[in-house]
Amino acid sequence: MQKENNQIEVLITNLVQLLSKGNSHVTLDKALENIPFELLGKTPENLPYNIWQLAQHIRIAQEDILKFSKDPSYQSPAWPEGYWVKEKEPKSHAEWNKCVKEINADRESFVELLKNSGEGVYKKFENADGQTLLREALVLADHTSYHTAEIVLVRRLLNDWKS
Repeated sequence: MQKENNQIEVLITNLVQLLSKGNSHVTLDKALENIPFELLGKTPENLPYNIWQLAQHIRIAQEDILKFSKDPSYQSPAWPEGYWVKEKEPKSHAEWNKCVKEINADRESFVELLKNSGEGVYKKFENADGQTLLREALVLADHTSYHTAEIVLVRRLLNDWKS
């Protein structure tokens, strides 16, 4: 039993690091750091989204995964329209800061859920199609990493990224 608990502890520690640290990639925190407000709504030529839309998409998807992982009666938004904002830019610095703050708070809530899960990390969710907390952690990390790279790319195209 001790060995099994240690393996779960190692798994959860690695999942937390995957969600919180960049490992071999830029972290979302770093990608969103020090962006001039006027660039948040700029969409480079031939790209479908800007930094504001990508950050909001990350926020919405992460919130969805968190709520889905905590509440068996939770209903996800309609795909794809429920996962993307219609606004092309934030209305204010406060709205941008709120988006970033919510991303960080929901990520921390998900990390706490993981840390407290123990063997429950493998348990299939009620009223779901076989999803587990382990699967949702991997989906969250993969999704965030993918869109973090897009944010870095948009910043490069807007001449606002120092590698």
